[in-house]
Amino acid sequence: MRSRGKASAARGIRQLAEHLDISIGTVSRALNGKPDVNEETRRRVLAAAEELGYVADQSGRSLRLGETKVIGFMIESSQEVVENADNFFLGVTSGLQHCFARHKLDLLMLPCPADEDPCEYLKRMVARRIVDAMIISNTQRIDRRIDLLLRAKIPFLAVGRSLSTSNFPWVDLDFEGVAERAVERLVARGHRRIAITAPSSEANLGYVFVDSYCRALERHGIRFDPLLVIRVKSSEQGGYRAAQELLQLEDRPTAVILIYEIMAIGLYRRLTESGILPGRDLAVIGFRDAPRARFLQPSLSCFRMSLHDLGIAIGQTLLANMPAYRAFYPDGGRNIIWPLELVSGESDAFEIGARSPDLSVL
Repeated sequence: MRSRGKASAARGIRQLAEHLDISIGTVSRALNGKPDVNEETRRRVLAAAEELGYVADQSGRSLRLGETKVIGFMIESSQEVVENADNFFLGVTSGLQHCFARHKLDLLMLPCPADEDPCEYLKRMVARRIVDAMIISNTQRIDRRIDLLLRAKIPFLAVGRSLSTSNFPWVDLDFEGVAERAVERLVARGHRRIAITAPSSEANLGYVFVDSYCRALERHGIRFDPLLVIRVKSSEQGGYRAAQELLQLEDRPTAVILIYEIMAIGLYRRLTESGILPGRDLAVIGFRDAPRARFLQPSLSCFRMSLHDLGIAIGQTLLANMPAYRAFYPDGGRNIIWPLELVSGESDAFEIGARSPDLSVL
């Protein structure tokens, strides 16, 4: 198959050369961007190639140069992620493509099926050498993919931290800052019984979020109650279940902080069914200012960030760790904790002392 591909490419170049009445070598050098071809000749060759429908065989060139000019982005393709992605990956990939386009790099999305071990899936991608570098998401507390990529000596970046090793490039959201600012905001409004939601999975972000929440409580002299950590799926259904669990507590909280903004939709629904109004009877703070959550009433207090800019930062940090592009980003190889800005809404307007919460109705 490979020899036929090379032969086909050779015939295409020969046809271009005959069509333009110039040498095969000149055509080849013009197509490959060699500097010893004058601009007028290069323009004629490229125009003729487009007119005749010539497409260069990149596989042979990739084999010769040892590169594919492709960056892989591994994501989960579980039903939960598909239903509740809420444009997160679309926003991030927009920034990634903006960054990679400067270097004529392509982005390849690699969705790992929900029923397959992510490490085994990644092993297959690594063995096929279809990309020059990898971006992995949904980083786990202990993530075997990181060790795999380090052993394979493939440049990579993790969207999220991990305890697997401290020596790998990553970009992560400021979960610590969100938890600390949310607790501080609620404590300032008189709240002492503050609940928090966390993923039911081993995603490292959940541990970072809860640990920061615990430290923030301690700073304000509030005793940690493990019953106020509600572990559910990061989805609308997860928000509904979280509200159900909060309502069943004997000593119910007066405020809740959500790890994922879409959970607010399910949470609002269950609270409303019980006659409880967010912002009036229970203070609610969400995580990210997502499009679908913007239609909630009362408006959700949450945190804002630019997904496009985050994607650019991820792309530049990855390229800064790749030898071929490191010179373009001399200051870009450091790990990043991405900041978020608090956006005030009405969902946490409820203040202790202003009125007593009525959470007795189920």
